[in-house]
Amino acid sequence: MSEPMAMVGLFWIAEGDVYIGAKPAGLAPGVRLTSEGVAALGDGQAALHLWEDVRSLTVADVPVKNLKRRVAVAKGLALDTVFNLAIGPGPLEEAPPMMTVGVESQGGTHELSAYVAAAVGYSVTEVDLSRTLLSRLTDGAATMSTTLAAMSEWGRGWEGGSPRGAERERLLREWVDQAG
Repeated sequence: MSEPMAMVGLFWIAEGDVYIGAKPAGLAPGVRLTSEGVAALGDGQAALHLWEDVRSLTVADVPVKNLKRRVAVAKGLALDTVFNLAIGPGPLEEAPPMMTVGVESQGGTHELSAYVAAAVGYSVTEVDLSRTLLSRLTDGAATMSTTLAAMSEWGRGWEGGSPRGAERERLLREWVDQAG
């Protein structure tokens, strides 16, 4: 049985753990938000940036959902299917795109990598709300702990995969309001 997980905006929430982008496996890069700080995961970027040192969190290289991206994904799936039928399955799958998570601290700005979790990209509204939520997490310990606790609690109680777009936006707005 797989673990309960859901994607809400730029966040991947799995059994109470909150990630920016997809939850990494093995040595793959990823970024986890913990009560202690921003944890950089994976080969070559493993570190913990403590909340008291984090001044800002930003995300760049976020793919936005649009018709061109949807067509490209559908075309890729069709080509993969034809290839797999003709040749057989093989290790030709492309890795998902990467996002860059900027963690600004007293020691400078650290650029971390995380895989994108949304195959066709994210809606503009979800990207904007997610970025607002990330900026609010650096407003202070009380804001950060309350907001992350709410996100984690929701993740532990949620079953059934990622919610629909309107529900994801509602959750993001609720968490942004709670953080504000």
